Formats: sequence, structure tokens, C-alpha cells
Amino acid sequence: MKIAQLISILQPKQVISNGVESFDNISFDSRNVGPGFLFIAIRGTLTDGHTYIDDVCKRGAVAVICEEIPNKASENLCWIQVPDSGKALALTAAAFYGNPSRNLKLVGVTGTNGKTTIATTLYNLVTSLGYKAGLLSTVKNIIDGDTVAATHTTPDAITINRLFAEMVARGCEYCFMEVSSHAIVQHRTTGLSFAGGIFTNITHDHLDYHKTFDAYIRAKKLFFDQLPRNAFAITNADDKNGSVMVQNSQAAISDYGVQRPADYKAQIIESHFDGMLLNIDGHEMWSHFTGKFNASNLLAVYATALKLGFSSIETLQALSGLHPVDGRFQTINAGCGITAIVDYAHTPDALINVLSTINQIRQEGNKIITVVGAGGNRDKTKRPVMAKVAAEMSDKLILTSDNPRNENPEDILSDMETGLDYVLKAKTLKITDRREAIRTACMLATPGDVVLIAGKGHENYQEINGVKHHFDDKETVSEILKQLI
Repeated sequence: MKIAQLISILQPKQVISNGVESFDNISFDSRNVGPGFLFIAIRGTLTDGHTYIDDVCKRGAVAVICEEIPNKASENLCWIQVPDSGKALALTAAAFYGNPSRNLKLVGVTGTNGKTTIATTLYNLVTSLGYKAGLLSTVKNIIDGDTVAATHTTPDAITINRLFAEMVARGCEYCFMEVSSHAIVQHRTTGLSFAGGIFTNITHDHLDYHKTFDAYIRAKKLFFDQLPRNAFAITNADDKNGSVMVQNSQAAISDYGVQRPADYKAQIIESHFDGMLLNIDGHEMWSHFTGKFNASNLLAVYATALKLGFSSIETLQALSGLHPVDGRFQTINAGCGITAIVDYAHTPDALINVLSTINQIRQEGNKIITVVGAGGNRDKTKRPVMAKVAAEMSDKLILTSDNPRNENPEDILSDMETGLDYVLKAKTLKITDRREAIRTACMLATPGDVVLIAGKGHENYQEINGVKHHFDDKETVSEILKQLI
């Protein structure tokens, strides 16, 4: 790529070309830099890429984008000084890969809960109708049916554009992606061409990063502020911040709701653990999903499909054949009469949604036994709230380890326990070992009872002291329930 082309896009503060006219590759990770590379020095939350500039020079880099040019700047490199390296990275990545998002009908999904379900269901919907599509999600990335491992809810800007370029090369027409609040403020989605955006809801989460709930709201809102005039913005009328998200958006705005008046409406007629009967815009549809929160998710999918040009009938027919995302209200029955539900719920609101659904469906006299923890090195303020919600809405609560990361698991459980009064503590156990906690929950259950295992959902690992150990809630509870037959 030509340096002159990049300069016209970035409009940098200063350029010292030193005769360098082009570069062959890009990276913001100094370890990946080789001869012919452009290195972008990013100020991250843990490290500052500017400290690795000398290293990339030795590795053969020909150009550097940075916020500060070193006092002893090499005369063999092109130096491009910008106000914000993160934004420059995103614009550079998009240009380097030929702005592939412009050749996709790209829809972004943002909010605290429901992003994975909505994005994945949209992908499954359009592919079931015979179209080629891509998906970027917390669980996995998919390019025309082929899975690529996912490490973040929203990848870095280089990875995003590289994946988009591959989607375009393979003939994908659509792409659906989760857009995290971190990604928005870190400019990972800057420079992308969105056909539309969906807001799910916003509740207590990520305050370890954003510090305040208002800052978290502003991060989500920024996504809709940046949508172009020819895009659509679909917001959740049932969320009190739904209208706030789109109040400054140039996009064509519409809303969906299960509880409040909205452009797209749904009503739950019947609800069971294996699905529900819905009325969506006057049409009855059986769904393999269950719960009010999933009715809302499906309604967002339905509204988006119509905005993308699909008909109401073909959309509803396709939706009726789709199944929930892995680890999202996933029901496991092993023949012993106990129903286990594995769900990714890791916020107070998500726990309320799942437990409310279980309470509405369970038969009178059947117990709910909940197993839940909280992630280490993450928002600590939600821990006591999660424990309180889980204890109040369950007959028995077992607090256990989630992904403790670099924290002491016992300290995490103690933080959670501060949300319990003496009445709630009386029905709560603390079992640090997650396998033992699940086993105990199953042993306490009798036929007809429901065991909810929350927090990790699709994850097949536990991260302890920086090391990921294999652990799958679904595998574990299935093995234990089979032993009870």
C-alpha cells in the first residue's frame, strides 16, 4: 500500500517520509512485525506500543504510526504522527484490506445482553434462506459455514477487516457482528460501513473499564451516533435507555417491544422449557427458544430481517426452525427427571431474565437450584447484586468459581456473599470447586427440579492464574446427571 494513499486518509499531524513510499503489511503487535511492515503504536490499557518502536525498527519495519515521534527518530523509517493511534489503526486496516465492509450488508448488534443470540440467529436465518454470510461473535466467527476461533466479543480492527476481506472473497453478502462497548471506544469499528445497528438493552456491566454507568451508556450510544444516513437503527422500546441510544442517530430509526408499544411487537402465548408459542406482528409462530428475553431477541431478528428486505412470512417460517445458541438457555435432560439449564448469564439483569423464565415455567412444588460465580479481574460491583438476585429467585444457591483469572476464588465468593442477608445466606452454599458445586446441585435436586448453571455458557475452559483449563458446564452436568439414572 502506498504511503501517500494512507496519508490522504489519516490526515496526520506530521509526516517524515524519509523516502519510504509503501509498505507490505500492518501490525500493532511488535512481535508480528517483519521486513516491509507498517507498525501502529497503540496506547493500550496494559502496555504502550510506543515502548516497542525501537524493537520494530530492528525487525525491519519501514513505517510507524504513532502519537509521539521519538526524539531520536530513525532516518530509515517513515514516521506518521496522529492524534489517536487507535482510530488510525482502524482506518489503516480498512484501507489496507480494500474497505471490505462496503461490499457486505453489515449489521452490528450492541447492548449488555442478547448480542450473541441476535447476531448468531440472524446468521442462521439468512444462511437457512440460501444466502452466504459471515458472523463475528463471542462464541465463534464464521465465514460461509467455516468456523474461526473467537477470542474477543469484537476482534481488533486488523482481524475484523481481514475476516471481512475473506468473506467478500468467498461471496458472502451479509455479515452480522457483536459490537462491544470496549470495541466502540477503542475505535475497533471505526471506518466500517454498517447497513444497520441493533440495540438490545443496557444493564450493570463492565464498570471495571468504563468506571461509571453513564460512561458505559455513552460508549454504546456512540455506535448509533456514527451510523450513516442510509443505515437503519433498531432499538429496544422495553429498555428505558432504548430511545437515548438513537436520539442523535442519522439512521432510519424503528423499535421493537414485548411490553411497550413499538413498531414491531411480540406476545408470548405459551412457554415451555423446550420452546414457546409467539404472536409476532399478528402471526403465530412456534419457536425452539424460550423466555421473554428470547422473545425480545427474536423480535429484534425479525425486525432486522424485514429491514434487510426479507418478507414477514419467509422470516417467521425460517425462525421457527432455528435453535438457541450454544450455552444460551441450553436445556439438558439425561433421563433422571432433573432439568439442567446452562446459560451464559453473568450480569444481574441476565440472571433475572433466566430465573424469571424458569419460575414461570416450572411446576408448583419443583425447586430451582442455581450454581453461579463471577469472573475475576472484572467489574466487582456487580458481584453482591448477582448473588442477591440468584438467592432471591432460587430455592437453593451455590456460589462457586467462574473464571477467577488472577484473583483468589475465595475472595470473589466473599464479595458475592456481601449481597446476602441472613435469610438468603441460610439457603446458600459456597463451594469453590465448580465441578463439585455442580455435582452438589444435582445431588440436592429431585425429579422435576431445575438446576441452573450460570455464568460460563458456551465456554469450555476455566481461566485460573492466567492458564486456561478445560472445563465445560454442559459436559460436566451431563456426566453427573447420567450417573443419577
